[in-house]
Amino acid sequence: MLETMMPPGMRYVALDDFVLADRARRDPVGFLDDFEAPLCIGEVQYAPDLLRAIKMRVDREKRKGMYWMTGSQQLYLMKDISESLAGRVGIMDLHSLSQREALGKGASASVFNPDKPAESIEESTVCGNEELYRRIWRGGYPALVVDPELEPDVFFESYVRSYLERDVNDLAQVGNRAAFVRFMRSAAMRTGQQLVYSDLARDAEIAPNTARTWISILERTGIISLLQPYATNTIKRLTKTPKMYFCDTGLCCWLAGWDNPETLMNSAFAGAILETWVYGQLLRSYNHNGRRPQIYFFREANGRAKVDFLLVQNGGIYPLEVKRSASPHLDDLRHAAKIPVGQYRLMPGIIFCTSRQVYPLGGGHCAIPISML
Repeated sequence: MLETMMPPGMRYVALDDFVLADRARRDPVGFLDDFEAPLCIGEVQYAPDLLRAIKMRVDREKRKGMYWMTGSQQLYLMKDISESLAGRVGIMDLHSLSQREALGKGASASVFNPDKPAESIEESTVCGNEELYRRIWRGGYPALVVDPELEPDVFFESYVRSYLERDVNDLAQVGNRAAFVRFMRSAAMRTGQQLVYSDLARDAEIAPNTARTWISILERTGIISLLQPYATNTIKRLTKTPKMYFCDTGLCCWLAGWDNPETLMNSAFAGAILETWVYGQLLRSYNHNGRRPQIYFFREANGRAKVDFLLVQNGGIYPLEVKRSASPHLDDLRHAAKIPVGQYRLMPGIIFCTSRQVYPLGGGHCAIPISML
């Protein structure tokens, strides 16, 4: 994709080529001499020492846009990026395609605006539950979007095999790949839940410390996203455990064993995967526009009060709920009153639901169709 966006004169090199990666690791300064800026470097995580050489080159020449870098790991989680290029680099997280991008409406996809939610949606993408769950079940990987005849089972079988051989093997020597796949399947079945390492370890028959390491691998490679709880230093009754969401619902459904969207839609898993989908679409609306949202969830430790998502923006806290219902009620936002807002203002809430139209709930609150995100 970046190759189609590069300005004239920019070259592209990919470090998944073992010869080039070895050259960049052994002599990073010489590598940059041979491949002069402007330069786009793919899979930069294979040569982390290159980043120090890039820093020196950027500091010396002081030109913007000298280097574009991509990686199959989350670059903001790479220690080398944060230490070597702090203040010198802009990072954009690219997920699989958003709902709007997959439907050819990507040009109209702006950052979700909780103050004017009706202006942040695309009415032409509205659909019923059957089509919505078909979109969720297939997910947003480009190969599955471009080719409607491609079976997810075929694609994801190959994808996971390549993922294990390339990305996982580079981060940690996972001796038991079968156990790692069991771990991925167990994690997929718990999307949208708070993270309990002992449960994941038990299912995969591994030690809890190994489960922690493997969760870190899944997060670093962009398979999952950990959503932190909203908390304050003065209130002890709030949970401190993050929730885990798969970044692509298609991969999640395949790992969890759902072989068709109809069964998925009528299952006990339908609510969790719907929440995962909404979280993913919200992330994409920000990340694909170069921004990282302040988004959390709210839950009291006793579980009595909880809100699916809190969006903190412009001095306000916006409570967001996800409901499978086509006709949610204002009462579905009742737990928002329990949020300790502190210096923030509690703003009107939004319920993402399965209706086919936007409608007000009173008091400035509103319901938004999930299929329009």
